[in-house]
This record gives sequence, structure tokens and C-alpha cells, in this order.
Amino acid sequence: MKIKLLIEGGDMRPGPSIAQQLGPMGVNIGKVISDVNKVTKEFKGMKVPVELDVNEKTKEFSVHVFSPPTSELLKKEFNFDKGSQKISEFKVGNASIEDVIKIAKIKHPNMLEKDLKAAVKSVLGTCLSMGILVENLSPKNIIEQINEEKFSGEISQGLTETSSEKRKNLEEFFKKVKSEEARVTAEKAAAEAAKVAQTGEIAEAKEGEAKTVAAGTTVAKSTTTKEKSEKETKAAKVPEAKKTDVKKEKMKK
Repeated sequence: MKIKLLIEGGDMRPGPSIAQQLGPMGVNIGKVISDVNKVTKEFKGMKVPVELDVNEKTKEFSVHVFSPPTSELLKKEFNFDKGSQKISEFKVGNASIEDVIKIAKIKHPNMLEKDLKAAVKSVLGTCLSMGILVENLSPKNIIEQINEEKFSGEISQGLTETSSEKRKNLEEFFKKVKSEEARVTAEKAAAEAAKVAQTGEIAEAKEGEAKTVAAGTTVAKSTTTKEKSEKETKAAKVPEAKKTDVKKEKMKK
């Protein structure tokens, strides 16, 4: 029976998932873990697909290791934890064509691609999705160049070593890219802060206007009430004055 696992290279450990998959087989789990860690230690720090072929009668097993996913190989090669969340705005690395060929050679035996050239283009596709530049360019541009037979010499020879001078140039270019990214990010943050501040000022102005209008309305109401009260008072005094005049007339008679 075949059992497929995805484990940390050189660091497979016992756990509920492993026990659930291997327990019913009756194999020695401790020996499985030891053997798997031994054959995957070169992929330490990466997720590695492993297949166990277990003989259910004898409880013997064999371990088949497949190369890690291309993304895992790229993360280890360029020492980053995850790809860019916005590949159009942020880059995580700058590879040489030799770096790409190196990973393509590791992956090729487990790929459907018929030759190394196709495998290289497949790796370039992963570089594009993760935000990795290649030869200071977008991997998409490199694929176009490969289709035009550029880098055919490097690919046909299977070159995997990048010269120190070339590596230095790639790193210097990448530093400029990150510096520009930082500048753009700072400008966007400043623009956003200014927008928020402006929105706050507008809100405060509107609130001030509302308070002024409310105050004016209150004053107007107060004045109207006062005037009404005065009119009512005067109206009340008129009948009283007439009554007094009537009394005076009666007394005279």
C-alpha cells in the first residue's frame, strides 16, 4: 500500500496525523520517521513530498522522496519565507538564469515537461507568481527571450553556477528596486495621511457650521418667544385699562 506524506525535510516528527496514517499499517513508526529524516535531510527547511510503499503482510516499507515544490526551492534559494502579496508592486528576489536552471534540473525528473528548456520556463512561471525578478527583468520577459533562443547556451549546457560579478550586479540592482519600492510606499502613505487629515478638516468645518446654524435657530426661537410673551402681556393690560375707565365713568354719574 502506498501512503503519501508532505513533511519538513529532515524533521519529520510523530503526531496524530502520522499515527492515523501509519498506525493501521502496523509498521514501526519510529523507524519510518528515522528513515524519512535520513533521506530528506538535504531538503532541511523545505516541505518535501514523500511516498511510503508498505507491504501489509511483512510490515516492511520503502521510502520514495520527490523533489520539493518549486516555490519551496525558490524560498530556500533566496532566503525568504513567502512570495510577494502584490507582485506588481513588491519583489522578493532577483535570480540569475543559472539559478533558474539549477532549480529546473532538480524538478525536471518529477515534471511532465519533456526537456530542460520547458522545465526552465515552468520555473520562470513560478518566479513570476511569487514576485521574483530574473536577470533584472520580469520572468515573463525572460520566457519571451528564451522563445527567441536567448540563453540557449546556458540551458543546453545546464549551467548552474552564477559568477560573483554577476551576482553582485544582480544584488545591486535589487537594492535599487527595494529602495524605489520604499519611496513609493512612503509617498502613498503620506498621500493617504493627507487625505485622512483633509477629510477630518472638512468634517470639523461641517460640524462647526451645523453648530452655528443650531445656535442661530435657538436665538431666533428665543426672540420669537420673547416677542410673543410681550404681545400677550400688552394684550392682557388693555382690557384692564378699559375696565378702569368704565369704573371712573360710573363714579362720575
